[in-house]
Amino acid sequence: MKSHLNLGAALIALVMAGSIAACENNPGGTATTSAQEKSAKIGAWGVDLDQRDLTVNPGDDFNAYVNGEWMKTTEIPADLSRYGMFDQLRLDAEGDVRAIVEELAAKEAAPGSLEQKVGDFYGSWMNVAALDEIGVAAAQPHLDAIYAIDSPEGLMKAYASQHGDAPFGVGIIPDPADTTRYVAIIGQSGLGMPDRDYYLKEDQRFADYRAAYKNYVAAVMELAGLEDAATRADTVIALETSLAEIHWSAQDSRNIQKIYNPMSPEALAALAPEFDWSLVFEEVGLGGVNTFVVLQPTEIDAAAELFAATPMDVLKDYLAFHFINEQAANLSTAFDDASFEFFGRTLQGTEEKRERWKRGIQQVNGGLGEAVGQIYLERHFPPSYKAEMEVLVGNLTAALEERLQLNEWMDDETREGALLKLSTFEAKIGYTEKWTDYGPLEIGADTLLENALAITEFQWQEQLDRLEGPVDRVIWPYPPQTVNASYNPLLNQITFPAGILQAPFFDPSADPAVNYGGIGAVIGHEIGHGFDDQGRRFDEAGRIRDWWTQTADERFKAKTDALGGQYETYEPVEGLFINGELTMGENIGDLGGLQMAYAAYHRHLDACCGGEAPVIDGLTGDQRFFLGWGQVWRAKAREDEIRRRLVTDPHSPPEYRVNGVVRNLDAWYDAFEITEDSALYLAPEERVRIW
Repeated sequence: MKSHLNLGAALIALVMAGSIAACENNPGGTATTSAQEKSAKIGAWGVDLDQRDLTVNPGDDFNAYVNGEWMKTTEIPADLSRYGMFDQLRLDAEGDVRAIVEELAAKEAAPGSLEQKVGDFYGSWMNVAALDEIGVAAAQPHLDAIYAIDSPEGLMKAYASQHGDAPFGVGIIPDPADTTRYVAIIGQSGLGMPDRDYYLKEDQRFADYRAAYKNYVAAVMELAGLEDAATRADTVIALETSLAEIHWSAQDSRNIQKIYNPMSPEALAALAPEFDWSLVFEEVGLGGVNTFVVLQPTEIDAAAELFAATPMDVLKDYLAFHFINEQAANLSTAFDDASFEFFGRTLQGTEEKRERWKRGIQQVNGGLGEAVGQIYLERHFPPSYKAEMEVLVGNLTAALEERLQLNEWMDDETREGALLKLSTFEAKIGYTEKWTDYGPLEIGADTLLENALAITEFQWQEQLDRLEGPVDRVIWPYPPQTVNASYNPLLNQITFPAGILQAPFFDPSADPAVNYGGIGAVIGHEIGHGFDDQGRRFDEAGRIRDWWTQTADERFKAKTDALGGQYETYEPVEGLFINGELTMGENIGDLGGLQMAYAAYHRHLDACCGGEAPVIDGLTGDQRFFLGWGQVWRAKAREDEIRRRLVTDPHSPPEYRVNGVVRNLDAWYDAFEITEDSALYLAPEERVRIW
């Protein structure tokens, strides 16, 4: 059973960031110059102008105008399914963390120390010879336990395991009804492919995925030493297909009004009596809990009936496959290669498996990230960055406050609630102040699979330990070296770790226009999540509460429907369009974030520069602002990866995060003299203005 479920789209984090520069390093004026006083990390002032394609009219394809030369000349690395500015920062962070990990691994470390745990975990990952020598025997005790099941009770205990997959999963989050305390959540799970659409879409490419999946499941079972692997694979896939048919869609699973369903254990037992919930809860440590939030109740009901009607032999094969599937990277090369061939090469189009050390660093970051995070901060995050980010967050908040005050479609009652919520936003920048205590976690030198299982159990126990206490607002969702950013509606917090606060997203020596177009828009995006189609359902304390009037609600919906309609016309690959409902929250965040950042940039100019920006390399401040936005979304992806993201990802593909947003901003039209003859042109009355 997988844990750490998100509460629908309300907890989805945007992977994004940007940069800020102090005004005194970039004095106002109108003089033309080709460089700043201090050289930026990218170009002379924050944008690499050589990556533009000046043969493209910015009004026809702004993404190509900003990034076209890069798109023409850059190849996606063979071991990646996509490549762009975010990916480059992640590669840089991997190299930085590798230096730390290998230093720790080389030390003589005391047993139980962080150095010993990091070194032994990484060492057990890198010892491929030992993994290949033991082969499937590493997993055999777990497989034997599955095939020894001889009762419904045994099946329920297996479903409750943290180390595979099951028709449901559990997690622990702040209670949306009272965010000072925690609550357990239960949601749909159990599919081996990324989403129900992979089982159900009639498109030929998805049929190809299904054929490849059948071969993969059979290969895994054969490697596990199971007889008649092909037949077993057929029955497992048939079960998963039936499960996919009852799974909620991705867009329904992000609708907070649909997924917030608090139930007592008795109500849950009445909903899905085929599952012995009391046994499951005792097994996972939730035996004393008296309220659960059920995310997809009709699916849980139908899944219980489905699994109760499935022969035990099929369920054992299902559990065995999912255990191996989840742990393939922690087993021998044969299992690891089989997993890559399907998930990497087939589903994502990746040509080569990543080098072992790179994936090992990902494992360390995921399991022991804060153990190396403090060293990473000392080497790669100057304290001044945090102070500058705090200033920029304040500027963006002030810009939104002003926009809310002047908002024409929002009535006074709803405006008052919005301003109250904005006043309670909390920004977390750089790193946590409460580091994980890895003391209870035991890591060995030569037991990769058991190390991985121990980390999973340790992380679940961390959640359980919090359950009885008040919500801890200090803990972070990821270690500081993470290249990411997020908004948590239940805590009304925006988070920007150190890993993302680098060029092109954050560069103190860059032009302020570029910084506001980059990190400024990202900060605005994260703040905007508090007011998107789902985030607005939460109040200033993070509670689910309808604080909007009917009038404001109807006006907001009219605007978001218009925005969704724009995105649903975009066809990134033939036959697959952007899902406007699935991506609504992120599209609102992008649009509102850029609007906020533009307002904040001009507040900055008013405060320090007499309202005027210098012309640099023939480009006005507004032009540089939009170049900064376009640059951060510079990316390429393989077609299979684009398909996967269109089905599963609430974010629109990068080029549409550029073109789909700028065409709604009047300032962009003015900056680049866009006319109605341009392909991206929207008549003023068709441009969506929300915040």
